[in-house]
Amino acid sequence: MEVKAVAKHVRISPTKVRKVGRVVKGKPVEDALSMLGFMPQRSAKVLGKIIRSAVANADQKPDIEVDNLSVANIVVNQGPSLKRFRPRAMGRATRILKRTSHITVVLAEA
Repeated sequence: MEVKAVAKHVRISPTKVRKVGRVVKGKPVEDALSMLGFMPQRSAKVLGKIIRSAVANADQKPDIEVDNLSVANIVVNQGPSLKRFRPRAMGRATRILKRTSHITVVLAEA
């Protein structure tokens, strides 16, 4: 049985989240949360929050054993980008893209 949690419009670049997501994919939930707790990246805190949300979703279903859950899949897609401009030399401007992410975490019983 699988459960999932989704976070949309998270204000962090998808490549930064994917880098941390590859590390915890396939691990048991307890190990993944303890690893994320010691990582210095900002995306580690975000992923830990989503994994805890997925565990809470699994706790609502009576046929799922929460202690046996592992991280089956982490999908990070790009959300809408905030477009900003920065002034440059000789009256020009360059575009700055502030990227957002849609993060989906799928937990499955091991």
